[in-house]
Amino acid sequence: MADTHEIATLGAGCFWCVEAVFDDLKGVVSVESGYTGGKTVNPSYDDICGGDTGHAEVVRVTFDPAVISFADILRVFFTVHDPSTLNRQGNDVGTQYRSAIFYHSEEQKQVAGEVIAEIDKEGIWSGKVVTEVVPASTFYMAEKYHQEYFSNNPNQPYCMFVVAPKVKKFREKFAARLKK
Repeated sequence: MADTHEIATLGAGCFWCVEAVFDDLKGVVSVESGYTGGKTVNPSYDDICGGDTGHAEVVRVTFDPAVISFADILRVFFTVHDPSTLNRQGNDVGTQYRSAIFYHSEEQKQVAGEVIAEIDKEGIWSGKVVTEVVPASTFYMAEKYHQEYFSNNPNQPYCMFVVAPKVKKFREKFAARLKK
């Protein structure tokens, strides 16, 4: 039996927020927090936070394209972060927090361009989308304590004041697409 799953690798600022959202999305098989797009081999969270490695905090989303399309994965992605701010999401500033799509095929690259044009045309954000669209590179899994961070730490202040509102907004907007 052939593997019918696809992978989307997405940077949208802090990976805790993005992971929490995609965990709830119908058609998503798994979500892993990690780092990609940089020059350091096997970077740590401390390395990434320094901003010198070139990596972005990302989530690697494994999904079933028979249930949810890559385009719809991106529509959710563009709803849960501000893709019009360069190297910044809220108080998180630095290239490690950049908005990025690390595509795994030419088709993903094309779809990313189409969805970005759609988002820009809709004028959802105050500025133009500055999300970088670049080929996927080596993915490094983040440390274990970063995995399922929001689920495991809902009362942590950052989770209460930053992650929870994004998850709430997502659940309201995409209620029909939530896992049961």
